[in-house]
Amino acid sequence: MMPVYRHAAVHFPLALVAFTLWAAADSWYLLTGLGIASVLSIITAIVAGTSVSLVIHEWLHFAGAAASGAAYKIPAKQGLFVFDFNYGENSLRQFNIMSWTGQAGSWLIVAALLLAIPLDNAGRVMLVAAAIGNAVFGAAIEWPVLRRAQASGDPLAELSKIDKDVLMRSFLMGVAAAVLFWLWVS
Repeated sequence: MMPVYRHAAVHFPLALVAFTLWAAADSWYLLTGLGIASVLSIITAIVAGTSVSLVIHEWLHFAGAAASGAAYKIPAKQGLFVFDFNYGENSLRQFNIMSWTGQAGSWLIVAALLLAIPLDNAGRVMLVAAAIGNAVFGAAIEWPVLRRAQASGDPLAELSKIDKDVLMRSFLMGVAAAVLFWLWVS
Protein backbone atom coordinates (compact mmCIF):
# COMPACT_ATOMS: atom_id res chain seq x y z
CA MET A 1 0.00 0.00 0.00
CA MET A 2 1.33 3.44 -0.88
CA PRO A 3 1.99 5.73 2.10
CA VAL A 4 -0.71 8.24 1.13
CA TYR A 5 -3.31 5.49 1.30
CA ARG A 6 -2.15 4.58 4.79
CA HIS A 7 -2.84 8.17 5.85
CA ALA A 8 -6.27 8.07 4.19
CA ALA A 9 -6.99 4.75 5.92
CA VAL A 10 -6.56 6.52 9.27
CA HIS A 11 -7.87 10.04 8.66
CA PHE A 12 -11.15 9.29 6.92
CA PRO A 13 -12.30 6.45 9.22
CA LEU A 14 -11.54 8.60 12.29
CA ALA A 15 -13.64 11.45 10.88
CA LEU A 16 -16.39 8.96 9.99
CA VAL A 17 -16.37 7.46 13.49
CA ALA A 18 -16.60 10.94 15.05
CA PHE A 19 -19.49 11.86 12.75
CA THR A 20 -21.23 8.54 13.44
CA LEU A 21 -20.94 9.03 17.21
CA TRP A 22 -22.50 12.47 16.84
CA ALA A 23 -25.28 11.05 14.65
CA ALA A 24 -26.01 8.38 17.29
CA ALA A 25 -26.16 10.98 20.07
CA ASP A 26 -28.34 13.23 17.91
CA SER A 27 -30.69 10.31 17.21
CA TRP A 28 -30.85 9.43 20.90
CA TYR A 29 -31.80 13.01 21.68
CA LEU A 30 -34.44 13.10 18.92
CA LEU A 31 -35.96 9.82 20.12
CA THR A 32 -35.98 10.58 23.85
CA GLY A 33 -35.63 14.33 24.40
CA LEU A 34 -33.36 13.51 27.34
CA GLY A 35 -31.08 16.28 28.57
CA ILE A 36 -28.13 13.89 28.83
CA ALA A 37 -28.62 12.96 25.17
CA SER A 38 -28.59 16.64 24.22
CA VAL A 39 -25.39 17.24 26.19
CA LEU A 40 -23.76 14.19 24.58
CA SER A 41 -24.91 15.40 21.15
CA ILE A 42 -23.28 18.79 21.78
CA ILE A 43 -20.01 17.22 22.99
CA THR A 44 -19.78 14.76 20.11
CA ALA A 45 -20.72 17.54 17.67
CA ILE A 46 -17.61 19.46 18.73
CA VAL A 47 -15.44 16.42 17.99
CA ALA A 48 -17.25 15.53 14.74
CA GLY A 49 -17.43 19.05 13.31
CA THR A 50 -13.79 19.69 14.08
CA SER A 51 -12.60 16.28 12.83
CA VAL A 52 -14.48 16.33 9.56
CA SER A 53 -13.45 19.91 8.85
CA LEU A 54 -9.82 19.23 9.71
CA VAL A 55 -9.58 16.08 7.58
CA ILE A 56 -11.12 17.76 4.54
CA HIS A 57 -8.94 20.86 5.06
CA GLU A 58 -5.72 18.81 5.15
CA TRP A 59 -6.66 16.53 2.26
CA LEU A 60 -7.57 19.48 0.08
CA HIS A 61 -4.19 21.03 0.89
CA PHE A 62 -2.75 17.76 -0.46
CA ALA A 63 -5.04 17.79 -3.50
CA GLY A 64 -3.98 21.36 -4.26
CA ALA A 65 -0.31 20.46 -4.00
CA ALA A 66 -0.79 17.46 -6.27
CA ALA A 67 -2.92 19.39 -8.78
CA SER A 68 -0.35 22.20 -9.00
CA GLY A 69 2.45 19.75 -9.76
CA ALA A 70 4.21 20.63 -6.52
CA ALA A 71 7.08 18.61 -5.13
CA TYR A 72 6.22 16.89 -1.84
CA LYS A 73 6.91 13.77 0.17
CA ILE A 74 4.45 11.56 1.99
CA PRO A 75 5.74 10.96 5.52
CA ALA A 76 6.02 7.33 6.55
CA LYS A 77 4.88 8.21 10.06
CA GLN A 78 1.17 8.76 10.72
CA GLY A 79 0.16 12.20 11.83
CA LEU A 80 -2.16 15.10 11.17
CA PHE A 81 -0.42 16.26 8.00
CA VAL A 82 -0.78 14.21 4.83
CA PHE A 83 2.39 15.43 3.12
CA ASP A 84 5.56 17.49 3.46
CA PHE A 85 5.55 20.37 0.97
CA ASN A 86 9.02 20.97 -0.51
CA TYR A 87 9.37 24.74 -0.20
CA GLY A 88 12.77 24.78 -1.91
CA GLU A 89 11.50 23.18 -5.12
CA ASN A 90 8.06 24.77 -5.35
CA SER A 91 6.96 28.15 -6.62
CA LEU A 92 4.88 30.76 -4.85
CA ARG A 93 2.05 29.85 -7.25
CA GLN A 94 2.17 26.21 -6.12
CA PHE A 95 2.19 27.31 -2.48
CA ASN A 96 -0.83 29.54 -3.12
CA ILE A 97 -2.78 26.75 -4.81
CA MET A 98 -1.94 24.32 -2.01
CA SER A 99 -2.87 26.86 0.65
CA TRP A 100 -6.11 28.11 -0.86
CA THR A 101 -7.46 24.63 -1.62
CA GLY A 102 -7.13 23.73 2.07
CA GLN A 103 -8.98 26.90 2.99
CA ALA A 104 -11.66 26.12 0.41
CA GLY A 105 -12.08 22.68 1.97
CA SER A 106 -12.81 24.16 5.38
CA TRP A 107 -15.49 26.47 4.03
CA LEU A 108 -16.96 23.83 1.69
CA ILE A 109 -17.57 21.60 4.71
CA VAL A 110 -19.31 24.47 6.50
CA ALA A 111 -21.51 25.02 3.42
CA ALA A 112 -22.23 21.29 3.06
CA LEU A 113 -23.23 20.97 6.71
CA LEU A 114 -25.44 24.07 6.49
CA LEU A 115 -27.19 22.55 3.47
CA ALA A 116 -27.47 19.01 4.85
CA ILE A 117 -28.19 19.46 8.56
CA PRO A 118 -31.29 21.23 9.85
CA LEU A 119 -30.30 23.60 12.64
CA ASP A 120 -33.20 22.59 14.87
CA ASN A 121 -31.41 21.48 18.04
CA ALA A 122 -28.34 22.48 20.01
CA GLY A 123 -26.23 19.49 18.91
CA ARG A 124 -26.88 20.10 15.24
CA VAL A 125 -26.05 23.76 15.61
CA MET A 126 -22.85 22.82 17.45
CA LEU A 127 -21.83 20.48 14.62
CA VAL A 128 -21.84 23.41 12.20
CA ALA A 129 -20.39 25.77 14.81
CA ALA A 130 -17.42 23.44 15.35
CA ALA A 131 -16.75 23.32 11.61
CA ILE A 132 -16.96 27.12 11.50
CA GLY A 133 -14.60 27.36 14.47
CA ASN A 134 -12.10 25.07 12.76
CA ALA A 135 -12.34 27.07 9.53
CA VAL A 136 -11.75 30.34 11.40
CA PHE A 137 -8.83 28.78 13.30
CA GLY A 138 -7.20 27.71 10.03
CA ALA A 139 -7.89 31.04 8.36
CA ALA A 140 -6.46 32.99 11.28
CA ILE A 141 -3.22 31.05 10.93
CA GLU A 142 -2.97 30.75 7.16
CA TRP A 143 -4.38 33.98 5.70
CA PRO A 144 -1.69 36.21 7.27
CA VAL A 145 0.97 33.80 6.01
CA LEU A 146 -0.51 33.93 2.51
CA ARG A 147 -0.63 37.73 2.58
CA ARG A 148 2.93 38.07 3.82
CA ALA A 149 4.22 35.44 1.37
CA GLN A 150 2.88 37.46 -1.55
CA ALA A 151 5.02 40.40 -0.45
CA SER A 152 8.16 38.48 0.55
CA GLY A 153 8.01 35.65 -1.99
CA ASP A 154 9.19 33.28 0.76
CA PRO A 155 6.34 31.14 2.15
CA LEU A 156 8.63 29.09 4.39
CA ALA A 157 10.00 32.21 6.10
CA GLU A 158 6.45 33.42 6.64
CA LEU A 159 5.34 30.06 8.02
CA SER A 160 8.25 30.10 10.45
CA LYS A 161 6.64 33.15 12.09
CA ILE A 162 3.83 30.95 13.41
CA ASP A 163 4.53 30.57 17.11
CA LYS A 164 2.53 29.52 20.15
CA ASP A 165 1.06 33.03 20.48
CA VAL A 166 -0.25 32.90 16.90
CA LEU A 167 -1.66 29.43 17.51
CA MET A 168 -3.33 30.46 20.78
CA ARG A 169 -4.79 33.64 19.28
CA SER A 170 -6.06 31.64 16.28
CA PHE A 171 -7.51 28.98 18.57
CA LEU A 172 -9.34 31.61 20.62
CA MET A 173 -10.68 33.20 17.44
CA GLY A 174 -11.98 29.82 16.30
CA VAL A 175 -13.59 29.11 19.67
CA ALA A 176 -15.16 32.58 19.72
CA ALA A 177 -16.56 32.10 16.20
CA ALA A 178 -18.01 28.70 17.13
CA VAL A 179 -19.56 29.95 20.37
CA LEU A 180 -21.00 33.07 18.74
CA PHE A 181 -22.57 31.02 15.93
CA TRP A 182 -23.96 28.50 18.41
CA LEU A 183 -25.43 31.21 20.64
CA TRP A 184 -26.82 33.12 17.67
CA VAL A 185 -28.56 30.13 16.08
CA SER A 186 -29.53 28.07 19.17
